[in-house]
Parts: sequence; structure tokens; C-alpha cells
Amino acid sequence: MHADPAGVLTGTHFLDGDHACCEGALAAGARFSSGYPITPSTEVVERFAARVPTVGGTFIQMEDELAASITLQGAVWGGAKAFTVTSGPGFSLMMEHIGYAAMTETPCVFVDVQRGGPSTGLPTLPAQQDMMQVRWGSHGDYEIIALCPNSPQECFDLTITAFNYAEKYRCPVFVMMDEVVGHMTEKVVIPAAEEIEIEPRRYTTLPPEEFRAFKPGEDLVPDMPHVGQGYNVHVTGLTHDERGYPDMRPAVQDVLVRRLVDKIKKNVDKITLFEADQIEGAEVVVVSYGITSRVAQKAIDMARAKGLKVGKFRLITAWPFPEKEIAEIASKVKGIVVAEMNLGQMVREVERAAAGQAKVRLVGHAGGSVHKPEDILKAIMEVAR
Repeated sequence: MHADPAGVLTGTHFLDGDHACCEGALAAGARFSSGYPITPSTEVVERFAARVPTVGGTFIQMEDELAASITLQGAVWGGAKAFTVTSGPGFSLMMEHIGYAAMTETPCVFVDVQRGGPSTGLPTLPAQQDMMQVRWGSHGDYEIIALCPNSPQECFDLTITAFNYAEKYRCPVFVMMDEVVGHMTEKVVIPAAEEIEIEPRRYTTLPPEEFRAFKPGEDLVPDMPHVGQGYNVHVTGLTHDERGYPDMRPAVQDVLVRRLVDKIKKNVDKITLFEADQIEGAEVVVVSYGITSRVAQKAIDMARAKGLKVGKFRLITAWPFPEKEIAEIASKVKGIVVAEMNLGQMVREVERAAAGQAKVRLVGHAGGSVHKPEDILKAIMEVAR
């Protein structure tokens, strides 16, 4: 086990999810983070603060989450790969700058280690109550990408994926952990740097006088300018033209905002990640994500032991939502059980995609602990009748 020149701490480790997330960020090339301490996410940047000086990077503790969520965007436009980390109350404070990141097409990563709310709520106990906030929390029309790890290994792997998606689609990408996944310790295998696929920043090949900062390519994503090489770019949260200059005409707004949405929507099949098991022939399918998916697996195993035909569908990419896959499942099963640590958030997307083709049953939880497998089993048996 050693840190190679790229900063990757190779080998087999026993890490909690927060620390594994930090190692994933370093492996992805993150060399800047700004943050403000908040339970249960602080361990991510505590480790980053200790590790990043050894690979030539910077961590800054800001005065609050508002400052943290804009500072990292300055670092990105300065040439760094950057991220911040927070939990519920801090996440709420970051919403304005999440919209700014979407509008300015700043490739950056936000890690949200979810805890019980609302307000200060349960600082040290789990929930999955930020799933709609991450999608709709900032005003206006825009699209984001949100990933949900269910283990420390996935905290490492999906943090790398988050940085790759951010660079590829130039949008804010979110790693939606929860307190249990963040604080549980398991084996994490970290490969050598050369074995890790990293999406490089896509810089323009045009000279400064020809470059248009927000002119999209064929994939609807613009190139980035080279820092310090004469590319004088105007970056604004106002509606802007391809040069980045403010332009208040409705036609400009329409073209810009539709592109911000379409660059994600038209690539859903390339972005969406999920785990499906024994879907074919199933009468009931259980949909879950994060730590709840591990509890749901126990319930699924118990149901199968009773002879019930039960499939599993785990959301890895929560946003964009895999509505095509859920619609197909709904057309073939009696019902869908959705287990999540909130009182009904992603279940709304399942209901929308199912469109009445199958019964949808929520097994909700207000947070503070994980579900009991027996509660999910009970819902499975009721839906299967």
C-alpha cells in the first residue's frame, strides 16, 4: 500500500465511507476543496486537508457554506478540479450557488452526507431527506446528476464517477451519501492510478480571439478556456449569449436553458446507473438506494425464502431518474415497493414513471435509524396478494 505520484493510495484498506469519498476525490484529480464543518460530512474534508498537501493541492475552511459553495467554483475556473462537502442545513444554504454552477456550466462536485431534518434535526443520525432538494432546490429550469453509494467502496468509486460526469457534461454533480454509509467501515480496494479512468477537462483548441466560452459542441457541452493564456471570459449567472455576455432577450433565454436541460436529458442512457436483480418473472420489485438498499436486500431474501417472486432495482443514479426502466418494470409486475428514509420523495418519481400500470407502495421512514427488514417484507407480501 502506497501513494503513487498521482496521489492514489493504492491497495486494500478498511475505510469508512467519508474517508473513501476523500480518496475517490483525490484519485479523480481533485486538488482543491472548500468547506465548513458539519456532521456527518466533516471527516471527508478532514482527511482531504491532511492528504492534499502531499500532492500539491489546497483545502480552505470557509466562514460558512455559502462561501464554500462559491469558492470551489472560482477554483474550477482557475483550472482546478474541486469539490465541497456538507449535510442538510449546509446543503440548504448552498442552493443559490448550485443554480449558479448550473447556469455557468461549472464542472464541480458536491458531496451531501444526509442526516435527519428538517432544520438542525438529527446531526449524527441518518436519513435520505435531501433527494428532492438536490434536484429542485435551486430556482429555475436546469438538470443535475446525483449518485447514491451504498458502501464505502462505492463512495470511492462513485466519487470518481461524479468528477468524470462533471467534466463530461459541465454541470454540478452530487454524491448523495447518508450518515450510515458515511460512517460505516468496510474493505475498500483502491487500484493503481493508471487503472482508474479519469475524464480530463475539455479545453478549447481555438485561439482566444475565436473562442466563445458558451458555444456548445455537437454534444451540447462547451469547451473550457485555458487559464492564464489570454482567454478573457465573462462568467455570469445572468442569462447570457455564447460569449458569456448578459443578454435578456427571451429567445436567448430559451436557447440557453433548453441546452442546459438537453445536455443531460439527451444523454440519460449514458449517465443512468442502476443495479437490477431477478426482474424477469418477478411479481414484486423493490426499489431502494443508499443504505436502505442493503436493508431491502435482507427483506428481498426473506421474501424469496417464502417462495415469493421478488426483484430488486437499486438506484445508483437517482438523477436523472431511470424512468424508462421503471416504466418497463411497472408494465410486468403486480406492484413496486419503494423503501427510503424519508416520508416519500423518490417514490413520487416511481409513481410518475409507473403511470398506474402497477401498484406502488411506499415504506417510509422519518430517519434516525434504518428500516427494519420486516417492515419492507410486510409491504412486499401485501403487494404480492
